[in-house]
Amino acid sequence: MNAAKTRVLVIDDEPQILRALRINLSVRGYEVTCAATGAEALRSAADHRPDVIVLDLGLPDMSGIDVLAGLRGWLTAPVIVLSARTDSSDKVEALDAGADDYVTKPFGMDEFLARLRAAVRRAAVADADQPVIETSSFTVDLAAKKVTKNDAEVHLTPTEWGMLEMLVRNRGKLVGREELLKEVWGPAYAKETHYLRVYLAQLRRKLEDDPSHPVHLLTEAGMGYRFQE
Repeated sequence: MNAAKTRVLVIDDEPQILRALRINLSVRGYEVTCAATGAEALRSAADHRPDVIVLDLGLPDMSGIDVLAGLRGWLTAPVIVLSARTDSSDKVEALDAGADDYVTKPFGMDEFLARLRAAVRRAAVADADQPVIETSSFTVDLAAKKVTKNDAEVHLTPTEWGMLEMLVRNRGKLVGREELLKEVWGPAYAKETHYLRVYLAQLRRKLEDDPSHPVHLLTEAGMGYRFQE
């Protein structure tokens, strides 16, 4: 993945940092989108599908950790946390929540750009290893985050993709309801099993040849779900 095609989402409520990063990244050929609040960031991520995210933890409307949890439910792009917090517990919390790197403010632009390039390189290598899974009804390309059926791309919402991706990555295995909810929606939704029924029904309508008799997206009564090729 080269810089000319790399989409960066910068999330920070400090105008001077947004401006500095937008200028420095844009002149190097990156495509930059900025957001100053958590809500704006989540909308922007869904609209633009960034390749890498730069996230400040101290946002005005919600915790950066909550934003990270929301993104991690469906987005695999690397996240570099920017924060004025230097306590190791903050770093551990961010990394445990799914951050790929942690840069403490104030930071040197050269070091930051080097970390950004490294994160993008790691993601490109990881994506290259992702297989294309073909079933008798549809094809899932994990690297391109794309599903096709009858030679046409199927539009999935970010949540639908998150659920399908989790099942496909564990193909052939039973994925428990709570595990799936935590992964796609976040820990606070671990008991909201009705979400799963609604979204699985939507996926079956879009992907199965006969949604009322699914052969790929299977329910294991009382336990969870399974993807079968």
